[in-house]
Amino acid sequence: MQINLSGKTALITGASGQLGRVMARTLAACGANVAIHYRGNAAKAEELKAELEATGVRALTVQADVTKLDEVLAMKETVKAGLGAVDIVVANAVIQYQWTSVLEQAVEDYVGQFESCVLQSVHLAKAFVPDMIAKGGGRLVGINTECAMQNFPTQSAYVAGKRGMDGVYRVLAKEVGEHQITVNQVAPGWTISERDREAGTERSESYESTVPLKRRGTDQEIANVVAFLASDLASFITGAYVPVSGGNVMPAI
Repeated sequence: MQINLSGKTALITGASGQLGRVMARTLAACGANVAIHYRGNAAKAEELKAELEATGVRALTVQADVTKLDEVLAMKETVKAGLGAVDIVVANAVIQYQWTSVLEQAVEDYVGQFESCVLQSVHLAKAFVPDMIAKGGGRLVGINTECAMQNFPTQSAYVAGKRGMDGVYRVLAKEVGEHQITVNQVAPGWTISERDREAGTERSESYESTVPLKRRGTDQEIANVVAFLASDLASFITGAYVPVSGGNVMPAI
């Protein structure tokens, strides 16, 4: 048994970023053609495109502000013209900002998290779900966070955005399930990325001490779960919030 995405087209938002590029490589390794979305890092997106094409899959880069519906709709048309209708959408892009207390956090940061978590999810659904319905199936995978269950100090804007995203995804799962479209979320813990490896910052004893598996997860471990949920192996899983955090958070029944 293996994850086989041959013949599928995947779009990953924020694919030029630390976690996004590993997801792109992983879905491509499973046989998917990949649309690499970026907002500002065109050079990294083009570098990733060349890397994926060298493995034998088709790839393209596409620029868009995912907080703007008209740009997401235009992105859909670009990807459809270049790779065909999208089968798999991975919502990974998010606006970065400096975390601080509720009393000190700028209101604009809450707006930014709402736009990049909630509105991105809505825009991607409006753009890509109709073609999935026409094809009789599809996969939407949203990248959430363990923070949505932790609610620690200074996390408020991020948690607000991601918990809003969670609501959209759960409702959408019920609305489109009859079309064999699955809607799931992957919730990483504090993940080791290429940046950590380059800087030698993979370890954090204070964080690791709280994790049952006593370590931080890796970007590849997150991407593996995304690939699973994008595949036919997960055809009867929808509406799920799946922590990939070494047991650091555990949804209760």
